Amino acid sequence: MPKRTYVDTSVLVAAFKGQGEIGQRALSVLDDPERTLVVSDAVRLEALPMAHYHRQPQEAAFYEAVFSRAENIAWNVSALEQAQNIAEAYGIAAMEAVHIAHAIAAEVDEFMSAGKPTKPMFRVTGICMRSIRDA
Repeated sequence: MPKRTYVDTSVLVAAFKGQGEIGQRALSVLDDPERTLVVSDAVRLEALPMAHYHRQPQEAAFYEAVFSRAENIAWNVSALEQAQNIAEAYGIAAMEAVHIAHAIAAEVDEFMSAGKPTKPMFRVTGICMRSIRDA
């Protein structure tokens, strides 16, 4: 059974840019046949508007292609409430907390980010937190 992996927006951006080792790692996560990608409406909100605003149709199409094959988690009020608790408990940014709370609510196997593993978000417990920056 494939591993359900919540990918945050930073993984999508790194994969689209495809630069260096981080870009390659991001692409390998997205292309891994042993994973079921999971995204939330929060990922869509972060990724698509900027690509459209900056008239980047290839970038928007890349994100849409990922979304079309991923499991989508809709906005969840209880997850949004939990996000505040997570942000307060771990001292993390609001949108990071929103992503993590939705991933926890969806009971994914792991949360994948392109953030540095030293960021406060990687202190969150109750979910396997991973960075593509880890070797």
